[in-house]
Amino acid sequence: MTSVSSPPTYRRVTNSLGLAPESTHDLPPYTRRNTLNSVVRREPTEHVYHLSEGKGNPWATLKVYSSAKSTKSLPTFFEKEPVTASLEVHAEKGDSIQQITAIVTGRLITGASSSDELTFLCETLPIWAKSPTIHRVPSHSEGASGAKLLGKCEWPISITLPKAVNIPNANGEACFYRLPETFLERHTKVSIQYDLTIYISRGKLRANSQIKTAFGFVPSTRPSPFSVPRQLAYQQGTPLPGPLDDPEGWKILRPVSARGIMFKSRKVEVRCTFSLAKPLSYTRGSVLPCRITLEGNDVATLDAFSMPSSIAVVLRRRVRWYHQTSSARQDVAWNDSVEDVGTAVWWPSGDGRTDRFTRHLEGEIRLAKDLRPTSAMGHYSLSYSVVLCPFDISNLSSDPAPLLSEPVEITTMHAKGPRPVAYSPPAYEHSSRRCNDQYFAHY
Repeated sequence: MTSVSSPPTYRRVTNSLGLAPESTHDLPPYTRRNTLNSVVRREPTEHVYHLSEGKGNPWATLKVYSSAKSTKSLPTFFEKEPVTASLEVHAEKGDSIQQITAIVTGRLITGASSSDELTFLCETLPIWAKSPTIHRVPSHSEGASGAKLLGKCEWPISITLPKAVNIPNANGEACFYRLPETFLERHTKVSIQYDLTIYISRGKLRANSQIKTAFGFVPSTRPSPFSVPRQLAYQQGTPLPGPLDDPEGWKILRPVSARGIMFKSRKVEVRCTFSLAKPLSYTRGSVLPCRITLEGNDVATLDAFSMPSSIAVVLRRRVRWYHQTSSARQDVAWNDSVEDVGTAVWWPSGDGRTDRFTRHLEGEIRLAKDLRPTSAMGHYSLSYSVVLCPFDISNLSSDPAPLLSEPVEITTMHAKGPRPVAYSPPAYEHSSRRCNDQYFAHY
């Protein structure tokens, strides 16, 4: 078997990387760009919800203004954005409305019963009340100024969400968590749901009313800046420097040996050194760079192991939760949902260091734009790891256990500096990710 040669012209440019500057101040200027994961400043999307009696005209209307891409998806709010809306009520003379309140809730739902639900967020805004001692939201409507509502009454609504909430652990100790992103998938029996509810309370003789809508929440998380050589490569369109040229920009994992039996008789072994680009935090919709070095004494074995299709590296997502919200974690059984949500593509390195008994390959995992970011909330967590699986070679039998697994973080925003660049050839792109079946269209 002959050595694998490099595919034709898979680099953006062919010039080599120059010496790294001594500080980040020496980096060339670059133009900042808005991305799909950042808050794009555009006109808010309006979602309208009505309350009607019978087939008559609606007597209460809630309008929600958010960063959702269209009215077909749920209202969507990014971290640091207030939940913004307006409420309009048409009150008849003698209407018995006693109080109107807006409440934003965030719930962790792990089962069908009420004990399987944890409300980790509850922000209340009193809008109007008959009693003059209760706070009222200022309104320009004359009919909202007295002790009874009359005619058309309108109020602006703005509720600021906290960056983190306190969920005490089983010992009663304070634990602070950032608000997690909305999460609901049919094949995963746990969900994170946010709701905006307008409660309209009346006297004893009439039923209370409410308008309620779920909404999507997106936290703002970003990686630390990349190493200077990596930023230069992205800015200048040059090849990404490897661990030898950019030791601060890579984490080299412990070497492992891939062993097996080929053709049911011949024992084979290859030494693997796997590396991940630092920081180990990557923005969804971008790429996760990786490298691998393979060493061995048998050229034919090395050729088989170094085929790009033979190297199996995946991004693995794990969602963990348990049902009993009041129990200590060690006393209950955890539930796990694990799936591979990305696969690395590989090509021979162009750095010229490959020799007869060594193979250097470059790779990357294309990260889907809709990956949920790493998060945790009480007895729920969503985490990721990059896994080096057994090599996928015909006529090779080996232990099915992973060779390596390294935790990584998925974020929603890009690191400060030049945006990551995808280097894999278009023909190499593929993904084993199963599409999420979610209850709202993507924002």
